[in-house]
Amino acid sequence: MLYKLHFLQHIWRQIRLIASLPYLSLLVWILPLLLFTSGHNSLMAHDEALYASRARLMFDSGNWITPWEKAHHKTPGPYWIIASFYKLFGISDISARIPSMIASIFSLWLVYEIGKSMLGKKLGWLAAAILSVEFFWLQYSRLSTPDLPMVLLVLLAILSLIKTESYPKYRYFWSFIAGLSLGLGFVVRSFMIFLPIIALFPYLIWEHRRHHHLTNPFLYLGFFVGLIPTCVWLWLSWLHYGNQSVEELLKFVVQLGSENNYRNDRLFYLWNILLKAFPWPFFGLLGLFLTVRRPINRYQLILVGFPLVLFCELSLFSTRLPHYSLCLYPFVALLASVGLNWLGSIYETGITPQLLLEKGKINILSLFAKKNLPRNLSYGFGGFGVLLVIVSIGVLSWGSFDIRKYASIGLAMGLGWLILPVVWISRYHYDKKFLTARYWIAGWLIPCWLALAMTGSIGLLSDYNPVLKSFLQQSAIAPILQSHPTYYVHIDPKTQVLLNFYLSIQPQRVGSISQIPVLSYAWIYAGQSDKLSRPHRILGTTKEYQLIQILP
Repeated sequence: MLYKLHFLQHIWRQIRLIASLPYLSLLVWILPLLLFTSGHNSLMAHDEALYASRARLMFDSGNWITPWEKAHHKTPGPYWIIASFYKLFGISDISARIPSMIASIFSLWLVYEIGKSMLGKKLGWLAAAILSVEFFWLQYSRLSTPDLPMVLLVLLAILSLIKTESYPKYRYFWSFIAGLSLGLGFVVRSFMIFLPIIALFPYLIWEHRRHHHLTNPFLYLGFFVGLIPTCVWLWLSWLHYGNQSVEELLKFVVQLGSENNYRNDRLFYLWNILLKAFPWPFFGLLGLFLTVRRPINRYQLILVGFPLVLFCELSLFSTRLPHYSLCLYPFVALLASVGLNWLGSIYETGITPQLLLEKGKINILSLFAKKNLPRNLSYGFGGFGVLLVIVSIGVLSWGSFDIRKYASIGLAMGLGWLILPVVWISRYHYDKKFLTARYWIAGWLIPCWLALAMTGSIGLLSDYNPVLKSFLQQSAIAPILQSHPTYYVHIDPKTQVLLNFYLSIQPQRVGSISQIPVLSYAWIYAGQSDKLSRPHRILGTTKEYQLIQILP
């Protein structure tokens, strides 16, 4: 019995040791969320499959510069990265997604370092932990898109600028790294990198007297070195396509800046972030209020200025898409750590934290504290958790199979939210004083972690088109597709990019069904087969499409 007790104490000591190592503890925290799957993976159309299929075209053709029939409208950085992982691990959904997973892990570590420099170790770790359980951030951490690599480069540039101030002895080195990161951002995300660069201008210009970044030649040297891959690619592309290579890049950015095909209004990013990072943006707004009232020494224009300027830029930009805002999510997490920590201090001490206030003015935060906001939040989300548990149990008992998998997410989150009232009641009604603010803050992190872990486990973060992929892998279908070309007259763009990735021989477009050679295979809409005048046989049906063979 004593042996078992000593064994448990040893395990607890090891857990505390891991917790004291921020990089390792953050890795242990995020890794399951990145890896949990239902055992099946399939790409999301449209963007993810586009990047994966274009990288496959580069890899299969062996031409990493000009594999396109005409000049391409984007810089090739993301295709190079994904194709490199194809070379290492083979062509698969997982290989295409590994770069984003790696970028997500390093981004967490950079957020920790940035938070540690501006807010302290505790809030730096909390910010990184919050970032990893923001739904939209985690979703794109598991997609083969260039968004996470670009955010990684932006965070590295910001940390390097901070390090330049903290370590004057290595000023030139860190300035070079900052410029290099922003320069490399162009080959990864084209002109989109200029939005975060512009968002850094308030810090770079208004604080110039202190840090002198803008007169540091190594910052510009690093930026131009970072542009070298883009310049080399543009030169080789120009030799092949002529002026069209530059024109396509410029035309694409002008098109994005002048059209809003998705009809999203100027408040799109506000409600989108509030929804896709729930509940952390609400803590972030509280943290924003706190940091405005008590500015962060030296780095206020990074912590507050950068995300506000970037948010305004994105809102004014005509094309508004959810993934454009991913660069804001680390700052939502940093500000949320400030707000949550402030609430934690109320929870633990029962008094209002000291704020810099002018006498005679009413402070909303003081009113919140006097009304015991942490207690109300604990009971409120605890009640929400009870409701989720009841509804989820009902759905699991009587709902259909498709709905029950969503109910398991609600059950996991609902049980997690019960931690908050349990911790509060145990401390203030049963005098369990060891339940400090850390336990209460954990009560916010754990439900989100459980819900996202369950979401990944049932395949909702990795298996986006299982029906099409399983059809292509059927024993009667796969050998045909591996050895014969297929044709189509018209296929919707999302299905086409999926086929471009999953088929070793890309389907070829023809003007009409009459142009398809005899004994060849074609994709047609399911309702179209009865109307075809040419003899054919149906090999299989998936969703709204059929694979047929044209007979003599």
